[in-house]
Amino acid sequence: MDDILKTLRISSAGMKVQGERLRVISENIANADSLATDQNSRPYRRKTITFRNEFDRAIGLDTVRVDKVRPDLTDFQKRYMPGHPAADGDGYVLAPNVNTLIEMMDMREAQRSYEANLNVIRSSKSMLTSTIDILR
Repeated sequence: MDDILKTLRISSAGMKVQGERLRVISENIANADSLATDQNSRPYRRKTITFRNEFDRAIGLDTVRVDKVRPDLTDFQKRYMPGHPAADGDGYVLAPNVNTLIEMMDMREAQRSYEANLNVIRSSKSMLTSTIDILR
């Protein structure tokens, strides 16, 4: 029974980090069209998330945790918009370094990982319930 409880804790940690990953991805998608407002400002910069293993003393095992949420330092995109207040001398405006296709693929991956951890929790709960029923 102790192993089932450990499994629940490990899977819930996985769900938590994937939920945080989905939040970061959602923020990126929501700001994908946030242009600079003037020539001196910068547009939204994409964020990335990294994970790390951390020892959980309660269960005596490593679980996954969010390590850092960092800005993606790749170059901004440029859009030709000569009438925009943030346009440079050539008519280009800096745009976020967010590729919505990549964000959508990352979102699907995070969603699948979240669902996999949820299925482990459901299976563990079913096993735990069956064990309790047998012991009655």
